[in-house]
Amino acid sequence: MSDPRSLGGFTLTRLLGEGGMGRVYLGRGRAGTAAVKVVRADLAGDPEFRARFGHEIEAASRVRSPYTAALLGADAEADPPWLATEYVPAPSLREAVGIHGPMPVEQVRMLGIGLADALTAIHGAGIVHRDLKPANVLLGADGPKVIDFGIARAADATVLTRTGAVVGSPGFIAPEQITRARSEPAGDVFALGGVLAYAATGRPPFGTGDVNALLYRTVHTEPDLTGVPEPLLGLVRSCLDRDPARRPDTAAIRAALSTGPEDRPRTGWLPAELPPA
Repeated sequence: MSDPRSLGGFTLTRLLGEGGMGRVYLGRGRAGTAAVKVVRADLAGDPEFRARFGHEIEAASRVRSPYTAALLGADAEADPPWLATEYVPAPSLREAVGIHGPMPVEQVRMLGIGLADALTAIHGAGIVHRDLKPANVLLGADGPKVIDFGIARAADATVLTRTGAVVGSPGFIAPEQITRARSEPAGDVFALGGVLAYAATGRPPFGTGDVNALLYRTVHTEPDLTGVPEPLLGLVRSCLDRDPARRPDTAAIRAALSTGPEDRPRTGWLPAELPPA
């Protein structure tokens, strides 16, 4: 696909990355600096995808949380379809842990509070993230920022998904997403447990390697939580329970991690070696 110069009032200055749905550009416009996601041509040509993408855009516009990247604009009917979210000049959790190793327990606790608050807002808007993972968590200066919420569901309209491909990231998606294609808030809680385990240990809880091996371990084996600090271990284990009915909800997760409603990530929450990029 060729690189557009502008979309929806945003001037696109450079390519930030490329993923399963298309390319992401740095954009500048009246609404601010944005990460502008441009949908690839084969998805754009699928009417079912466009309809679902439009629905997800409408739902995402209702999400209000300091721990999500705000939606700044979108158009499901454009050619190509696009959406713009707040640009967060910060490394992802995957990048930070890859460079610096596991996070200290206090920062993991703050990370968990921020992610629980973000999921509460996302679920309150009627959205299930479906692909919460370290790459979709940015370590902003004033708290973590969850990105790409709702987008995986829009991609569910593709031919690949209808033929049985798994939507989400193996190693973090819940067992019921693998075996029954069920995507509910409890699945995001499972992913949250995996993200906290990764932050605390530097390892995904179901290991690495072949995709099919990761899916098998998720469904049939217990997560490896070696190295998760004791104050977090019980909560992480309960989030990763294979039975979604036994997992805590986001309110219970926040209560387990915090000392009160004002206990939350704020400016200065990151270790000194993890300033925003």
